[in-house]
Amino acid sequence: MLVAVATLAATASAPVAVQAQTKPKVTSLGPDFPKTEIFIGNSFFYFNNSMHSHVLALVRAADPANRTSYQATSVTIGGSGFEWHDVESYFRPNAIASYSFDDNNNIIFNTRERLFDAAIMMDCSQCPIHPKLKSVFTEYAKKDADIVRAHGAKPVFFMSWAYEDKPEMTQQLAEAYTVAGNDNNALVIPAGLAFARMRAKQPELNLYQPDRRHPSMAGTYLASCVVFSALTGRSPVGNPYLAGLDEATAKILQMAAWETVQDYYGK
Repeated sequence: MLVAVATLAATASAPVAVQAQTKPKVTSLGPDFPKTEIFIGNSFFYFNNSMHSHVLALVRAADPANRTSYQATSVTIGGSGFEWHDVESYFRPNAIASYSFDDNNNIIFNTRERLFDAAIMMDCSQCPIHPKLKSVFTEYAKKDADIVRAHGAKPVFFMSWAYEDKPEMTQQLAEAYTVAGNDNNALVIPAGLAFARMRAKQPELNLYQPDRRHPSMAGTYLASCVVFSALTGRSPVGNPYLAGLDEATAKILQMAAWETVQDYYGK
């Protein structure tokens, strides 16, 4: 079910590259970098064959000798905020990610002691900064982070991007997610800042669907490269997985993702 987010009035203002005013406390998941993740969110994740599949392809392409060690899945509800998700239920045994299929369509029953190494969570596109919803964002960021940790996984917050016609959302979302990450000792993935950087550097490269909210394939790939870099601490530049994009475009997006991660984490 796709639930439409509230419509904001369009404004014609130029995008600028910005940073959160608050600096993130957690800047790495290493040295024990995650190999299995669950993405918990909404349609910003599931557009374009789901962001988790592109992140998984990037990670496997970067480490082909150990490609079967990496797994990812997603649980998404269109338009959802944190409070729509029953995160506790996602860790129940013999349910989500209990099996998968290999490249030859053979079923593989997962016997991992820990179901996921990390949970990557995104609130609705406006919720962290909406006057009537930001307190719910703060409340459930803590609740869900605590649930994830209780199951031996690391909570991670995914900083979403501004609407194409509302670039001022970038800094607001960056600040809200960074504060939530610091309050909960959690890594924040700065995808929204990568969108702003890319729009400032090369505005002709379209990162959005016609609705000016959801990501184009280039937008999903850019965000996936940011996730890859944040989770692994490695640069995506030169990764052979291009998600069907031409090589030149993919390289530009890879570089923007890496620059954003380095700047945000102060490395």
